Amino acid sequence: MKKRILTAFLILLAAASLRAQNVIDLIISEVMVDNDASVLDDYGDRCPWIEVFNTSQGTVNIAGCYFSDDPSNLTKSPIVKGDLRTKIGPRQVVLFYADGNSSKGTFHLNFPLRAGSTLYLVSNDGRTVIDTIDIPEDIPAGQSIGKFATNNKETIFDDVHAYTPSPMSVNGKHNQKSKSDIIKENDPHGYTLTIVSVSVVFLALLILFTIYNFSGKVFSGQIKFRNPFKRAARPAGLAALPAGREEEVALAIAMALNAECGGEAEAAIALALHRFLSECTHDAEPFVITIRQKPGAWNDKTRNFRKQPR
Repeated sequence: MKKRILTAFLILLAAASLRAQNVIDLIISEVMVDNDASVLDDYGDRCPWIEVFNTSQGTVNIAGCYFSDDPSNLTKSPIVKGDLRTKIGPRQVVLFYADGNSSKGTFHLNFPLRAGSTLYLVSNDGRTVIDTIDIPEDIPAGQSIGKFATNNKETIFDDVHAYTPSPMSVNGKHNQKSKSDIIKENDPHGYTLTIVSVSVVFLALLILFTIYNFSGKVFSGQIKFRNPFKRAARPAGLAALPAGREEEVALAIAMALNAECGGEAEAAIALALHRFLSECTHDAEPFVITIRQKPGAWNDKTRNFRKQPR
């Protein structure tokens, strides 16, 4: 079952990739009937030409497709296979010459273009029309019919009109301005662009300076972070007491608590505080203060040993 699902998924993926780079992504982008001063073919002749544009982002092979000007005969002029030049790169164009002599090569059709006719680009199945373009009867000599997108980034070429021939170049909207042209009109001296560029550079330098300065202080020890697990230091007053007077401090705390409250609980609290300040306790357990045994004169078992006479 899993193998079947995986196989079906791979088939769908392959079909999607083929669909994205299929002949249906081709359009007839420009046509010129009366070529009196435009491009020359491989034989140095000026003849009608057809420009095909690949609108996809993948390479498409036009070999096996057809051109025709007769809706009843869509396979009128086939494009032969076996020529690597029929592979059109992404967003690229290729020219075909409609001179009526297909024996000249792969890119020559067996019928001439006529004003007032409709040109068909047919898929390799011989039935599916990929794209068409109507050639006006009154098109002047030296002009072509081109398809233009309303935006250079779009692939919907719905603007068709007579145009100054531009073979082997992608057609853009004839009156569309690029972003650089718009910026040049709005800021002819380049002040805005200069301010923005300098501001970005200084901001980047400021961020880098802050990062390097902070990291340098951290690594050099100028900035220290507080350890949340480190035990609090003894108060300054208690730390300044000379060694051996911890018992006096505990007795003073116990007497003060006894005078205010009375009872053995207060004395125990005083003793616990004293032992905590003298670093004889730890609070590893939550809400529990543990008093560690500190070696002293009273619990030193070596003093109980019997001394041998000298």
